[in-house]
Amino acid sequence: MLTKQQFADGLSNIRKGIPTINADGVSIAGCNYIYAPKGQALEYSALAANPYRGCGHGCAYCYVPLITKQERKEFDAGAMPRRDYVASLKKDAAKYQAAGITEQVMLSFTTDIYNPYNMTLTRPALETLIEYGFGICPLTKGGARALRDIDLFRPTRDAFASTLTSLDDRFSKKWERNAALPGDRIAVLKRFHERGIFTWVSLEPTIDVEASLSIVDATHEFVDLYKVGRANYVAEITRTTDWEDYTHRMVDKLQHLGKAHYIKKDLQPYLEPGYHNPLRVPQHH
Repeated sequence: MLTKQQFADGLSNIRKGIPTINADGVSIAGCNYIYAPKGQALEYSALAANPYRGCGHGCAYCYVPLITKQERKEFDAGAMPRRDYVASLKKDAAKYQAAGITEQVMLSFTTDIYNPYNMTLTRPALETLIEYGFGICPLTKGGARALRDIDLFRPTRDAFASTLTSLDDRFSKKWERNAALPGDRIAVLKRFHERGIFTWVSLEPTIDVEASLSIVDATHEFVDLYKVGRANYVAEITRTTDWEDYTHRMVDKLQHLGKAHYIKKDLQPYLEPGYHNPLRVPQHH
């Protein structure tokens, strides 16, 4: 909650045309195209941007239609560019620039910028963020579609991330029917790593414990960071999985391999007291 002085300062800044920084210290009041996510999403990034409405990857576990109040059929039909998006993004970006905020912006939480249907706003959005001084970080299941923009990424500012739930194509086709296959996503992580770009993997949702553990074994040589969560919107998995055992096994593996990691809040009750689990680490080299 803002103090009386912070509120007064905010009003004064508004009158002077100076961007007002929210109480979180990183987002700007009145900005909706570059924003601070909430809840579980905030664990992934301090700032985010979503150029499209809908996605098209058709992931069976996706919670986003509930958040965006879309019919599942509409959400899965494809990604629709948001109206006047780049112009609106530039207005927000200018306010952040004026406030001296140059955090890394994650794309995206409610869509995938490398979806199979429409990527017309993807490169312009990345270029706009870079132009106004931000770092960029896509989180995607789009695989090789991301390679078209690899030239934009800077080792000292940016990151590239992919969600992985399994190494098995049949498993992926069942749960993520239109997403790039696991081997494709993994190959792209390697390409970004070879260019000196910081890479990380989202192990959320964890649909199968053994599959998530196997992903670490298969990718740890070219992945810098793992963010580990559970399945929260798949009742039969959420209720029957031994999450405590999974957390201990995953932590043991990541520690043995010397890999940076963040264990999300749903799994944190199973960590040892005082376990070093920083929410934010620099996602660049």
